[in-house]
Amino acid sequence: MFPLTEENKHVAQLLFGTGTCPRCIFRFCGVDFHAPYKHSYEELLNDIQKFLKAEKDELILEVPNPPLKKIRLQELEDGIDNPSQNGENKISVIEDGSIASPNSNLNVNVCNVCLGILQEFCEKEFIKKVCQKVEASGFEFTNLVFSVSFPPQLSVREHAAWLLVKQEMGKQSLSLGRNDIVQLKEAYKWITYPLFSEELGVPIDGKSLFEVSVVFAHPETVGDCHFLGKILPDCFKPAKNKQSVFTRMAVMKALNKIKEEDFRKQFPCPPNSPKAVCTVLEIECAHGAVFVAGRYNKYSRNLPQTPWIIDGERKLESSVEELISDHLLTVFKAESFNFSSSGREDVDVRTLGNAQMLTPSTRFCFMTGCVLPGRPFAIELVNPHRVHFTSQEIKELQQKINKSSNKIQVRDLQLVSREAIGHMKEGEEEKTKTYSALIWTNKVIQKKDIEFLNDIKDLKIDQKTPLRVLHRRPLALRTRVIHSMETHYVDEHHFRLYLKTQAGTYIKEFVHGDFGRTRPNIGSLMNVTADILELDVE
Repeated sequence: MFPLTEENKHVAQLLFGTGTCPRCIFRFCGVDFHAPYKHSYEELLNDIQKFLKAEKDELILEVPNPPLKKIRLQELEDGIDNPSQNGENKISVIEDGSIASPNSNLNVNVCNVCLGILQEFCEKEFIKKVCQKVEASGFEFTNLVFSVSFPPQLSVREHAAWLLVKQEMGKQSLSLGRNDIVQLKEAYKWITYPLFSEELGVPIDGKSLFEVSVVFAHPETVGDCHFLGKILPDCFKPAKNKQSVFTRMAVMKALNKIKEEDFRKQFPCPPNSPKAVCTVLEIECAHGAVFVAGRYNKYSRNLPQTPWIIDGERKLESSVEELISDHLLTVFKAESFNFSSSGREDVDVRTLGNAQMLTPSTRFCFMTGCVLPGRPFAIELVNPHRVHFTSQEIKELQQKINKSSNKIQVRDLQLVSREAIGHMKEGEEEKTKTYSALIWTNKVIQKKDIEFLNDIKDLKIDQKTPLRVLHRRPLALRTRVIHSMETHYVDEHHFRLYLKTQAGTYIKEFVHGDFGRTRPNIGSLMNVTADILELDVE
């Protein structure tokens, strides 16, 4: 059913006569239901042509330049209202009177408002080309988000067409607000969403992590926005990531500010018809990040948590981060990754914990519960091409990581949501951690000299940021709690100290004092010079 009525005829005549396509005519006539837009362009041209036939094949078109012109219908079809010496901008008419399809070898007027967006780029042939690109991208998806980026000058042209129609409707005591016009992007989605969904066999879902984006450009009319920059320079400020100051948002801001009379002086209403349709700058496919989490144990005293690089030079060949993430990057076919963890240990500190302590009924949650062995970690995998895994496949991936190195082991590997990652850092300082440290003293000690440490409970200590990390952490004074200590005598100069502390406590500094920056410390409590030889996170 044709959506326009006699009330719309005057606006339709005006727009069609100035070079506007049928779908844009629908938009300016406020047609806000989907069905009419979905017909083929050839059908729409024929329908609008029939609708605009006046008695005796005559139309009256009132256009600012020339002020008033009488055009016979056949002249309108032949494009005589927009004469050009080389025949460009001419609507082609097949012998039976129907309008040629935009995908045929015959020329069709390029819409002076949408620049061809609602002409060639809504047809099935273009949709198929985009879908071929999507299928060749190698991404795994069960639904998708489709987005388009239009050149900013479309907003200028739409504003010009709106002022034209608004002026004509005002002569009939009718009004047309900017919000009464169906947005170009909305109309484009109405037409293309069902076609994309049908061609790819998956639904369009606004919450999907897989996005297909199409970026359009129109070099011929790129200067349409420039007059706005001269009149309203404050609206156009350079941005680091933008090649041009004439972004869509900046142009819209300027259009909202500019006075109608100033706009009309600078830009033609109606806008001129272009010679060519838009071009497609790029068709991109991208998948939102997925997150893998678990816990790791580190058994080496020569392995940093993250790559150890100083002044561009790598100090050690590998790291916990790389031993885990290299496997994930390969399996998920991701472009890159971001590693995070709940705390970190020094390169010479082991992170232990007996996995056998967990019973089969233990329910694991990587971001809570300090009784579980290993340090919680999460890896964000950027733009993964494969995202769907069974629990068995994740289990096999964990086994593969563990077999690849004797320096680390991971457990409870699992896919988690982005929201869950935030919980990993929550309450970090309220957690407790247990450590085992081998202590050396400069003075000879007996077993009785260390037993008093066993009786100390909830000892509060003040720690200034250690000298060894001051280059990467701000200077601050932090209060931490040593909940309990247990000593095991080794010999006259060594004993092992087991500690349960508040998370975030610097254990090495608690032992040797860091030149008095941690008070009290083991050295001051025992009245000796103490140092730490080995440290394990239990």
